[in-house]
Amino acid sequence: MVSVYAIGWAGASRRLNPHGAIGTRTRRRCYVLAMGEPAGGISGVVPAALRVGRSPAAVVLALVRSAGPVTRDRLALHSDLSTATVNRQVHALAGAELIVERPDLVDGGGIGRPKVPLTLNHEGLAVAAMHIGARRTLLAIADLAGRTLHSHAVLTPDGDPVEVIGILADALAELISRFSGRRFLWAGVAVGGDVDETTGAVDHPVLGWRGAPVGAMVNQALGLPVSVCEHVQAMAAAELVLAPPVGGAVPGRSSIYWYARETVGMALTVDGHVQVPRTGAGTVAHVPVRAPLFGPSGIGPSGIGTVGLQQVIGTSALRGAMRRSGSAAESSLVEERARALGEAIATIADVLNPDTVIVAGDAFANHPRGLAPVQAAFDAARHLPHRLELTPTRFGLGVQEAAAVVVALSVIYADPIGSVG
Repeated sequence: MVSVYAIGWAGASRRLNPHGAIGTRTRRRCYVLAMGEPAGGISGVVPAALRVGRSPAAVVLALVRSAGPVTRDRLALHSDLSTATVNRQVHALAGAELIVERPDLVDGGGIGRPKVPLTLNHEGLAVAAMHIGARRTLLAIADLAGRTLHSHAVLTPDGDPVEVIGILADALAELISRFSGRRFLWAGVAVGGDVDETTGAVDHPVLGWRGAPVGAMVNQALGLPVSVCEHVQAMAAAELVLAPPVGGAVPGRSSIYWYARETVGMALTVDGHVQVPRTGAGTVAHVPVRAPLFGPSGIGPSGIGTVGLQQVIGTSALRGAMRRSGSAAESSLVEERARALGEAIATIADVLNPDTVIVAGDAFANHPRGLAPVQAAFDAARHLPHRLELTPTRFGLGVQEAAAVVVALSVIYADPIGSVG
């Protein structure tokens, strides 16, 4: 594994060891690396825009991203926009350097005046992204299309949150410094817990953070606008924005997104918009499930084997259940966890009645029979007549990376001219 050096210290540098852990030398004053001017005059912490952009500029940018290289007339053909409106948006997006003309791709065999194709500015622009997990933190650089140019994971350090955030922010700054030929537009952070999207402050019970200044410190370290988002909401946005359904999003459709790894969470998407309550993300950690093997001495608090869903999720829960039961094999615990997940998802799905249910995380992926046991438990617990198939995330093992990248790109995608132009 390649060692990574976190540059940005007054008279010092820090090295990430070959196992991904970051050293814990006392943090010193960080200086801002030269990474280009902030986008569009916007600075500080900006709430993520977890939705499909609907402005004319957003529609044109999305079409260029998904269909490029593409000509102006085809943009008008595949949208509800007039040719004049398309031309105005192309002019504005090109002025903001988000799209470029590609005369080298002109089809010389056509009739009449050659039509110059348009593409995203893949080569000149980039965003920086970070997913802070309970055990590991992923750092990534992506281009304007959301394609990852580089990513690697490090162990999330223990200790004071200000120290930890500073270490991680400086590691991301060092990674940005390797891409000196690109102009960085934005930074995005996806993280578990309760996120104040306006200030970027984070309460993370697993890490012991309360009011941790994630947004402010990443902004200070990188000198870029930064968005901070609850990670399950960000994962739902990635499905919506980075990997839209074939044929585009269907108006009025809804989906629920479940993530279960070391923690468990859920997000709701309606009509191309991830729902972000004013008071922050809700929780499904307390949803009661029948899982007697995971309760104290094999019996849950209610005496009939009922525990909160979080008590069956993660490595610690599995090891604790094995230690308490003594006789329960790991395979039995994995089966019980799959059943508990399926029943919990069915309970919420019966209430919300979504069009689709998307699932991600090791708790779904690590069963020897894949998603089948969760689907079987879900089907058995459903009370609505129509069958609903659980759909795995389209990002596979890269779901955390996609979540971080979409947070970095979301404001640009939703309002390209206002954010960058």
